[in-house]
Amino acid sequence: MAQRKKKVGAAAYATAADFKQIFTEDINSFYLLSFLLTGNPEKAEQCFVAGIGESTKGNRVFKEWARSWARRTIMQSAIRLIAPRDLAVTTIPNPYVARAMDNVPLILHAEVRAILELAPFERFVFVMSVLERYSDHECSILLGCPQRDIVTARARAMRQLVTLLGLKHKSPAEASSKDSAPPEDAEAVIELMIAQYFATPAWSRSLFP
Repeated sequence: MAQRKKKVGAAAYATAADFKQIFTEDINSFYLLSFLLTGNPEKAEQCFVAGIGESTKGNRVFKEWARSWARRTIMQSAIRLIAPRDLAVTTIPNPYVARAMDNVPLILHAEVRAILELAPFERFVFVMSVLERYSDHECSILLGCPQRDIVTARARAMRQLVTLLGLKHKSPAEASSKDSAPPEDAEAVIELMIAQYFATPAWSRSLFP
């Protein structure tokens, strides 16, 4: 009976083979996450490979949590590689944007380009808290900073994305008008477009150069 329980318990955990299958099935989705975080195609590949290595180490992770665990390893790898808190807050043009756009689905060009133009810390906070839906507490732990820094960085990211994407938020007067159109919300627009990509099993071409 004890042996049977042990076998049943072991079967509940994801194996290295399970993680390899997940990375194979979600290769484009995982790579896009790596690319949005690092803003650099080569470093994105490093994060992707590091995520595979970390996930297949034999950690006791329940199978139903395996995909979220894999995405977390990619985020942790990107944080170690980029150290976004240590970089300047000011935004400078990302030299990799134009070259990398050829490997991004056309439907996502505007959103991906705008996210990549954010300063590193703001970009990490936006991707982790908005796109990956991590709580401010989780983001603060992973990024090693107070929660108030997460809130402030996300607000800065949203203001810049509104400008870069040409979106507008309603004024109080507009919001109270029944005849006015629904507000264009930067968070909702970007999240919808990225979600369309994440929900797609595969594209006709790989994001890998």
